[in-house]
Amino acid sequence: MKKLAGIKLGVVLGMFSFGLLAQQNIPRTYVAHQTSDEIEIDGLANEQAWEKAPWSEDFIDIEGEKTPKYKTNMKMLWDEEYLYFYANMEESHIWGTLKQRDTVIFYNNDFEIFIDPTGDTHNYMEFEMNALNTVWDLFLVKPYREPAPIIDSWDIQGLKSAVNIKGTLNNPEDTDESWSIEVAIPWEVLKEANTHDELPEDEFWRINFSRVNWDFQLDEGRYSRKKDENGEFLPEYNWVWSPQGVINMHEPEHWGYVYFSSKEPGEKDEFEIPQDEKIRWAFYELYRKQKAYYNEHHSWAESLNKLQQETINIDGEVIEPILENHFTGWNISTESPFSGKTYVIKEDGKFLTIENPKSKNK
Repeated sequence: MKKLAGIKLGVVLGMFSFGLLAQQNIPRTYVAHQTSDEIEIDGLANEQAWEKAPWSEDFIDIEGEKTPKYKTNMKMLWDEEYLYFYANMEESHIWGTLKQRDTVIFYNNDFEIFIDPTGDTHNYMEFEMNALNTVWDLFLVKPYREPAPIIDSWDIQGLKSAVNIKGTLNNPEDTDESWSIEVAIPWEVLKEANTHDELPEDEFWRINFSRVNWDFQLDEGRYSRKKDENGEFLPEYNWVWSPQGVINMHEPEHWGYVYFSSKEPGEKDEFEIPQDEKIRWAFYELYRKQKAYYNEHHSWAESLNKLQQETINIDGEVIEPILENHFTGWNISTESPFSGKTYVIKEDGKFLTIENPKSKNK
């Protein structure tokens, strides 16, 4: 599992169907509350706001089937300056060896955060940290499936992070309980990938979390990733908040939905995934079908009939997308019967939202 030199790979399958389309997981949702409390980044999360913030569901294997060996949960909060993250990870042997920033942190056990403010799968952020509080932050112009720059030198200015360990780090002589991470990312950084410069109050973003865990071996008392009899590293475990379907975090269309509530922690607020988002899910299935068609025929399909998907059925509404081929690729578009907005997906997977005058009245 390499990045930059290689990729965490996979394609999602799941449980929600659109007519003839392949099934897809319904992403998980989380309501992040706004707080007026001062949050100290110490890895403890013992402020009253954190106490009242809801825990996420238990993390699940990235493919959505196997039960992880260790329990993982996260919480989120936000205020006018920062977006806050807290995660607790059960672990009987807590170890870490990487101490240089922007090294490949997932070669240790780590915790990862993925953030796509606009949900268009482009211009998103990745953050990783290990039990030594060594971090790796990078900015991706497009997912690895599309040629594009990966800005590894990009840093989160003003980042705050901390680790708290219930046990002893890098000590194989005892059994540990858990380690927790606490992170604060300034909104000034997060806004760089958004469509506006305002806080996302009562809006949702696409976010997901991953925990990478390795079997280990000891060499003269030093932890390292375990190898098989041929000297090859055993595969890692990938435990995530919202399951991807297979081993690939870099399909942002399958991440979870985080809704930024303006209500204080402890106050009831609910969020349901809008029906328009189901159009987005269906369009990414068509995107994959176009890719598969091109791989087989060395040209793009000129009609949705060739993709065996001329209509989309969402909650009883039959939608007829329009496929338009052009010199450099193609667009698939439709007007939502729910909001009146026009949605477009391009050959590179970028998802566009166009506000029509009448859509503001829906």
